Amino acid sequence: MAVYTQLGPQQVEALLERYDAGKLVALKGIAEGVENSNFFVQTTQSRFILTLYENRVNTDDLPFFYALLKHLHDAGCTVPRFITDRDGQWLQSVAGRPACLIEFLDGVSVTEPTAAQAHSTGAALGHMHKALANFTLARPNSLGVSAWRPLAMRCTAEGLESIAPGLSTRVFAECDYLEAHWPTNLPVAAVHADLFPDNVLMLGDHVSGLIDFYFACTEIRAYDLAVTHSAWCFSNDGAVYDAEVSAGLLSGYASCVSLDAATREALPILLRGACLRFLLTRCYDWINTPANALVTRKDPLAFLRRLDFYSNTAQVENMLGHYS
Repeated sequence: MAVYTQLGPQQVEALLERYDAGKLVALKGIAEGVENSNFFVQTTQSRFILTLYENRVNTDDLPFFYALLKHLHDAGCTVPRFITDRDGQWLQSVAGRPACLIEFLDGVSVTEPTAAQAHSTGAALGHMHKALANFTLARPNSLGVSAWRPLAMRCTAEGLESIAPGLSTRVFAECDYLEAHWPTNLPVAAVHADLFPDNVLMLGDHVSGLIDFYFACTEIRAYDLAVTHSAWCFSNDGAVYDAEVSAGLLSGYASCVSLDAATREALPILLRGACLRFLLTRCYDWINTPANALVTRKDPLAFLRRLDFYSNTAQVENMLGHYS
């Protein structure tokens, strides 16, 4: 979440007139994240998230996200619903941007997850994957393995080197390795693809909501586990691996979904791929984020450090030894 487009109360009040949602009481921009402009909206009746979709989100994909969240909600997953207005419309226009009013879920995201919280998150991820087994819509992963080399080229060698000496050589070598070893015979389904701690709402040790599905796509299902593991099991700077959080996440997932031998064998590759994906998008944002945007840039090297960990075969084998 972030704020690129500024809004005033009058614009939100005009939007709310289309809904049976009460009168505006409070409006606040949400700075976290990098994709869309997001606002907390409190009315006399309830609380909502107002999302304005910026240029990086293809509005043609919004019906996929709407259908995905409806499917998950109907299956009993704790995900936010798009709110429809009096005419049954969920997609609006605000400040010249496509926009949606979205259900607010109680809970807080954690910055230093415990093993118990990671276990609940792994179970919620597994439950989501089971619920999506019969979801029939598809959306290509625009940030999948075939996109990493082009994205690295858009960052430019000079841009990558400005972040860290030698980063360009490392990135392109990793592209070579992953393109040569990426699995092609594993189960594919709709996945979240961005389940960082700030996209999981917790009440104590229990998950109260999974949010921000705007990277959701059709991908190797276990890649979603790899993304989540890389996001949850390290310190924020990527320097410290937390074995207890890792074991909690993996055992929570295993309580819902069993991985076959081929998937387990491919996990080290998927984990490295997850790191390269976030390393590259963070590099691109670091180089290109406008100076006046109300958004927190995220350190790309935090995922280079994770990549270093997952590139150590012995460390990864020991980590997966806790998975049962």
